[in-house]
This record gives sequence, structure tokens and C-alpha cells, in this order.
Amino acid sequence: MNNLVNFLKQSDIFYQFTPTQLELVANLCQEVVFNAGEIIFEENSSNKELYVIAQGEVDILINRGATGDSEKKEAVVALLRRGQSFGEVALVDEGLRSASARAAQKDTRLIVIQRDKLIILCETYPQLGYRLMHNLAADLAMKIRNTDLRIREQLLYHSQQATKQ
Repeated sequence: MNNLVNFLKQSDIFYQFTPTQLELVANLCQEVVFNAGEIIFEENSSNKELYVIAQGEVDILINRGATGDSEKKEAVVALLRRGQSFGEVALVDEGLRSASARAAQKDTRLIVIQRDKLIILCETYPQLGYRLMHNLAADLAMKIRNTDLRIREQLLYHSQQATKQ
């Protein structure tokens, strides 16, 4: 339990949590290990967990194929590392996953937190809930900014390529 609390303390989404708050969250956590190439969850699935990477790397993928296309055309849109979280949108809305997640290294160890249990904890301890939602919002904002920057870079690159032709 102490190792888990120490790890959570270093994770961005648990920034500025008190030792007691970290212990409360640690009580909800499960550890799961994936091998390289194993799918953690699929795009459009109804999986409702939050994941924090304790060890290894995770690819976030989107399917670029047309709807009904039998051939998978996946594109890696992000590579996440130790301490980073993913699956957080499931905490906010209970919709389908917008991307797939796949272990990128052998022995990728994840901390898994069930949405329902975490929501109950947030409702029971509003200060903890506020801090978590604040940190998740900051994390999502950073991810959106990074994605926006990558899209702008790609558009600029394609614009320059079109000009050269």
C-alpha cells in the first residue's frame, strides 16, 4: 500500500493530494500488467476505468478506416509514459471510448481505478473530488493543446508540400 501511495503522489492527476487522500484513492486501485501489443481497451467500447501508468508505455490509437471497413487502419495519436493517466473522459461522461489503448512495452504495469468507486469517493470527500477534477481538467487541457499543436504542424507541413508542387 505504501508503494502505491508513493506512486500516486508522483502522478499528475493526484497533485497536491494530502497523504490521507492518497490512501483513500490507493484503497480503490488495482494493478494490472500487460505485455507489449496487448489491447487495454478498444475504441467505441464502454469500459469505464481510469488508468495511471506505473511502468512501461501505452499507445493511444484511433481507427482511420471508414465505418464498416473490415481492414483496420490504426494511427498512434499519443505515446504515454510512467505517471501519465488515460481513460479519464470516462469519469466525466459515460460515453464510448474515443480511442483504443495498447501496451507499447512488455510488463506495462497500470493502476486501474473503477469510475463508480472513484465518483463515490469524490462525493463523500468533496475537497478530494474538487482537487481530482481540477487536476483532470488541467491534464485534459494540456492534452488538447498538444493535439492542437500537432494538427497545426501537420496542416502547415501539408500546406508547404502543396506549395512545393
